[in-house]
Amino acid sequence: MRFLLANDDGILAPGLRALAEALATRGQVKVIAPEREQSAAGHSVTLHKPLRLVPAQLNGLDVEAYACSGTPADCVALGTIDPADLPDMVLSGINDGANLAEEVLYSGTASAAMEGAMYDLPSFALSVVRNEQPTRFDVAARLAQWIVDGFPRQAACRACFFNVNVPNLPLEEITGIEITRLGRRRYVNRMSQREDPRGRPYFWFAGEPAEQDASPGTDLAAVRAGKISITPLHFDLTSHADIDPLTEALRAVCLSPLLKEGG
Repeated sequence: MRFLLANDDGILAPGLRALAEALATRGQVKVIAPEREQSAAGHSVTLHKPLRLVPAQLNGLDVEAYACSGTPADCVALGTIDPADLPDMVLSGINDGANLAEEVLYSGTASAAMEGAMYDLPSFALSVVRNEQPTRFDVAARLAQWIVDGFPRQAACRACFFNVNVPNLPLEEITGIEITRLGRRRYVNRMSQREDPRGRPYFWFAGEPAEQDASPGTDLAAVRAGKISITPLHFDLTSHADIDPLTEALRAVCLSPLLKEGG
């Protein structure tokens, strides 16, 4: 198999190397990762300047690797530029930190996997839920091998991409694997206003997470219970449940003044 790896922690991130080393035992690995950290880059793409790829070494690991001047989504787009040479699977990570609940909307890790899904490729974003202990990537790396070896391919074709969060625990302390939905988590006190030495104000994104839905079945609940969370995601943001109620509500509204004015 051929694997395309990307991340948002940058080409030198230890999680990326751990992922590349694990998958090199399963097939041909190609790495395209940002030249610098791009955390919270979301699904931004580079439109107004050229993109560059520079050959890179992953601490002596013998895989094809490039540092990219662009975003995580750019990396995957460059890795799929030749339709005749597409990878069999896209994996993003291993991220040093969780991507849970609404964090996937900001996550460069998740967005790199989403970019792979846009090419109908099985795509996975892998993250380790950081705690007070040093982040360990060995369990997530072994999970990546299991995904390659045993994850149901028919599921990987039906869902757009998978967001995977692994507790920062030894393998023997992992309590299971659960297919989950996104929980709800918002950040409070998101912006901190400060002053520079000249008295001019500046702002720093900060904030603390406040969980609003960590009920059973959510990714938040799973990792809290020591489980690996796998959440199938897609990029259809339509609120399907609201279409029929809104259609019925509009039937009761007289639109003729609006249409007359518009005409």
